[in-house]
Amino acid sequence: MAETTPPVPSTLASPAEQTFPTLTPAQIARIDAHGRKHPVQRGEVLVEAGDHVVPFFVVTAGQVEIVRPSGTTEALIALHGPGQFSGEVNMLSGRRALFRARARETGEVIELDREQLLALVQTDSELGEIIMRAFILRRVELIAQGLGDVVLVGSSHCAGTLRIKEFLARNGHPYASIDLDRDAGVQDLLDHFKVSVADVPLLICRGQVVLRNPTNQQIAECLGFNDAIDHTHLRDVVIVGAGPAGLAAAVYGASEGLDVLVLESSSPGGQAGSSSRIENYLGFPTGISGQDLAARAYTQAQKFGAQLLIAKGARRLACDRKPYAIEIDDGPRVPARTVIIATGAEYRRPSLENLSQFEGAGVYYSATFNEAQLCRGEEVVVVGGGNSAGQAAVFLARTAKRVHMLVRSGGLAESMSRYLIRRIEDNPAIILRTHTELTALEGGRELQRVSWRDSQAANVEAHDIRHVFVMTGAGPSTRWLDGCVALDANGFIKTGPDLSPEELAAAHWPLARAPHLLETSLPGVFAVGDVRGGNIKRVASAVGEGSIAVAFVHQVLRE
Repeated sequence: MAETTPPVPSTLASPAEQTFPTLTPAQIARIDAHGRKHPVQRGEVLVEAGDHVVPFFVVTAGQVEIVRPSGTTEALIALHGPGQFSGEVNMLSGRRALFRARARETGEVIELDREQLLALVQTDSELGEIIMRAFILRRVELIAQGLGDVVLVGSSHCAGTLRIKEFLARNGHPYASIDLDRDAGVQDLLDHFKVSVADVPLLICRGQVVLRNPTNQQIAECLGFNDAIDHTHLRDVVIVGAGPAGLAAAVYGASEGLDVLVLESSSPGGQAGSSSRIENYLGFPTGISGQDLAARAYTQAQKFGAQLLIAKGARRLACDRKPYAIEIDDGPRVPARTVIIATGAEYRRPSLENLSQFEGAGVYYSATFNEAQLCRGEEVVVVGGGNSAGQAAVFLARTAKRVHMLVRSGGLAESMSRYLIRRIEDNPAIILRTHTELTALEGGRELQRVSWRDSQAANVEAHDIRHVFVMTGAGPSTRWLDGCVALDANGFIKTGPDLSPEELAAAHWPLARAPHLLETSLPGVFAVGDVRGGNIKRVASAVGEGSIAVAFVHQVLRE
């Protein structure tokens, strides 16, 4: 094998060198101890696109090419020479291969299966850093270039198209997008798959399966998001919800050796995942988007072996016997020795008669890049006075013509961080309207006109505005618990010292000890984040609660 130079330190290496690093002989030798070395022949297919079992390869001689097959043609994605390795973040989750890996010439590789790779990145800090960074950067580049195994055909005026874009983006899955309103030649594509404009949005999976306006569950099934997960295996802890609190619990639990499964009804990140930028989270002085923070936490949890079941929401907690079991959407019960409830909260919908008509077609509950693209150069309305609304207003003001902030109270000081208030006050594109609430929505297939009322001036104004972002107070996602745990008057879960002796007696608390700090009225079931009564609505607080809950899980498992 040819001699290679030591890799450049990550702080100095170029993005290309970090994305496709060349390992030293010493590093390759350490990998060799985890896997097996074997020869490969010219033209030998090592991985086929769509394969469920995807090994990790380090090239020791020859070259391995990564190509995307498309009908009878191929597109070269990457070429790995001696000292370089294959793979990206799909290897951590056990999802299907996006591309074909093939030996370009006769050579030799070291092969590791997924479990051997996880063991390597967990135990070898140097190689773990190199491999994880490369995997993440490769996925970022695939997303940026729209290189994946799925094509979305839709319209920017279609609520279903926006929903699918958000589901794929927040799950970090690369996709190509074809806009019916802009892309030439789209009719040829529709004719090829024997579908019509009336069928949009369409999702074409792996160039073979065509889904017409699919649900998130159907997308997850088609793309194999959950193929590697055994639903029926008894876990040390099942975490319901993959917001910051749930993901933190997954990272700490898995890193401490627990068998962890996370159930997520839609996409990782929760409400925080829809935030355009979080600037007061410790360690990120320039800020980070909620989606990026969630993606990093998700990858970190996978690194330690946690598994995440996507688009499978909890329907009911079976709490009458142990082990507990969680009934999920369209699937078998998931058994658990302990449970961490991190289902968060949902923005309350305004009491407007035709609100649902415009959801996704003018009314939105998040302000990310996808939504911002829809309203570039237009006037928009942001409803709400909390940090989420403030972040949305500042973010949208970069590209929108004008942002109208509607706040029912007399100001922002009680509900928003000072740095956001200053930015709103100093931004000429943002108009703060206090004592004001939305009163009407008008339009056909899409929102066309809104009205709001100033309670002090007692007048109603109507404006031709096509985009409204609703970020008002949130209610807890606890309906699925069906009486298993004690709730407060607002439906939030009561935990620890907030549980009265009467509530514990009514719940038939069976233990001599009192409930732990984050423990519910059901032993071994914990609540963290926005779903918990008395929660502090900060990402850092949610992350802290997730980690603290894991410490109590260990104690319960020892009982």
